[in-house]
Amino acid sequence: MRPPRPTIALYLLSFLLSSLVLHRPTFAIKKSYVVYLGSHSHPPNLSELELNQVTENHYEFLGSFLGSHEVAKESIFYSYTRHINGFAATLEEEEAAQIAKHPKVVSIFLNQGRKLHTTRSWDFLGLEHDGVTPPNSIWNKARYGEDTIIGNLDTDQRSQRESCNSFGDKILHERKLIGARYFNKGFAAVSAPLNSSFDSPRDNEGHGSHTLSTAAGNFVTGASVFGFGNGTAKGGSPKARVAAYKVCWPPVNGSECFEADILAAFDIAIHDGVDVLSVSLGGDPTAFFNDSTAIGAFHAVKHGIVVVCSAGNSGPDEGTVSNIAPWQITVGASTIDREFPSYVTLGNWKHFRGQSLSAVALPGKRFYRLISAAAAKAANASVQEALLCKAGTLDPRKVKGKILACLRGDNARVDKGEQALLAGAVGMILANNELNGNEIISDPHVLPASHINFTDGALVFAYINSTKSPRAYIKRPTTQLGTKPAPFMAAFSSKGPNTITPDILKPDITAPGVSIIAAYTEAQGPTNQMFDQRRVLFNSVSGTSMSCPHISGICGLLKTLYPHWSPAAIKSAIMTTATTQDNSREPVLNASFYRATPFSYGAGHVNPNCAMDPGLVYDLSLNDYLNFLCSNGYNETQIEMFSEETYKCPKPAISLTNLNYPSITVPKLNGSLVVTRTVKNVGTPDSIQVERNLPK
Repeated sequence: MRPPRPTIALYLLSFLLSSLVLHRPTFAIKKSYVVYLGSHSHPPNLSELELNQVTENHYEFLGSFLGSHEVAKESIFYSYTRHINGFAATLEEEEAAQIAKHPKVVSIFLNQGRKLHTTRSWDFLGLEHDGVTPPNSIWNKARYGEDTIIGNLDTDQRSQRESCNSFGDKILHERKLIGARYFNKGFAAVSAPLNSSFDSPRDNEGHGSHTLSTAAGNFVTGASVFGFGNGTAKGGSPKARVAAYKVCWPPVNGSECFEADILAAFDIAIHDGVDVLSVSLGGDPTAFFNDSTAIGAFHAVKHGIVVVCSAGNSGPDEGTVSNIAPWQITVGASTIDREFPSYVTLGNWKHFRGQSLSAVALPGKRFYRLISAAAAKAANASVQEALLCKAGTLDPRKVKGKILACLRGDNARVDKGEQALLAGAVGMILANNELNGNEIISDPHVLPASHINFTDGALVFAYINSTKSPRAYIKRPTTQLGTKPAPFMAAFSSKGPNTITPDILKPDITAPGVSIIAAYTEAQGPTNQMFDQRRVLFNSVSGTSMSCPHISGICGLLKTLYPHWSPAAIKSAIMTTATTQDNSREPVLNASFYRATPFSYGAGHVNPNCAMDPGLVYDLSLNDYLNFLCSNGYNETQIEMFSEETYKCPKPAISLTNLNYPSITVPKLNGSLVVTRTVKNVGTPDSIQVERNLPK
């Protein structure tokens, strides 16, 4: 007898399995959020018991949504207890949406990531001349920033640096560095589990050491990068004390710094009593109440702290500037009058002036075979990816022993050098793309290299394609001072207009941010690349991250000179005394050597010595900022919670063009418009003569 066919049994089994799959319980994905409740109404100097009660109140508030105090306690990983009221917690999207509806909540936003955005620059800015401080220098007048505390939100700093020693003596660095804290719970909420090495404020990346020493580093003689740029390194306020707040960590999906950590650092820095906060990080522009840097900066400014932020490195595209709140000082990046020329000579004896900080030179004064990275592509790589010299795109059999010509873009400039070396190249010519124009940067490449501009790069590639046996030689770099034109705007420096409030010009100011030499960490090589085993005490780095601490240092000097000036008055002094001319007395140019605009440099290039005597300042009160928010559509309840001030929106609403800002921006001018400003005399004359130079 044949056995029964299993059709019915198999069908029933299949039905049961599919039913199990269909009815399997689903679990909502939790994400980390910042729940912002505004300002605290309590006095700042609370006992530990009272601070704990604030945290308990946060548990109770969240527990009312999650069902229990215990679940809320597990969910919350930050409780902001001192000046900023709120907490950070892991929540389901639906839970976050319900919390956002509560009348006590100003805003709730994702714990998103943000990015980290010298021996010569202070001489270029006129604070010294050939190592001598002139009598009229702001350094002399402001006692080098004495009695000022500058805080830095970054990757913190490497504590053993001489830059962090006390000014003028051998006392240990603790006299200079008065505090170092770390904040990593927001980072931990979006990354893999952390080990104990993350529970430290020490800088293992180099960025924080560089920015902090630029703002307030001590005088250190013999500073150089592989012998290039040798001189005395120093910060803008070399006698100031410093406090470091580590909020940035190894990248997660391209971001190093997270909203929850940034807000926690602001809350503590305000309590610590810093005078200036330097913030070289940022992200895409967003609504003010969804931006931890804008929120933290407002609370800091409310307590008299000047907050200086980088504009971002997303240029030269328009509308890319970040950190756009009017209570922040937003800084673009420009060049100084020092370069490290490295000449490229082709087989047809044409010479091109590039730049580099390569420590090694090509052996022998002879030509080497030259190949375009596009012609050296690996079998599985596209021509465009190979031309950019990305990892895994180059064929070592084609590259070995040759100079490789790579195109700038996408991956880091120093990464291209490392990929060239790994593929067997003896040298690299890095050519700009059209967007980067004439902006060539001196990087500490791992092999002999020279970075050349777009026009010269096009000629190099044309030469390669014109001959069967292209050859080239790269000369070792040298140090050259007094170069012209300087400054000109860096191509990477993010530009306006301000996409959130076009009536406010951003950036506010520009400062040196290209090839800036300052202290560095020994935990990484100067390129921060995996295979770079070299170690340096000082490094050359470029970015608005480098220009930001220049302004922070200058703010420290002004704080020492005028301790009772408001943050807005200090900003006004810096902006209204800026220059829009270079060292050839010509208008400041962009990286393509066309005339730059205020959307690139704001009020202009900083002029520190003039900033100490602005004559008139455009001051702003807390209420002015609240009126600004009201005119931007925020309601009275939100604004009162934000500021912890009784507030009513003026009727009619104040025009945004009439905010008493040191610059005037009219986004859409139709016909005539009356714009008002109020100035305060902070100079010695009793009367001021007014001259108008209106735009045509």
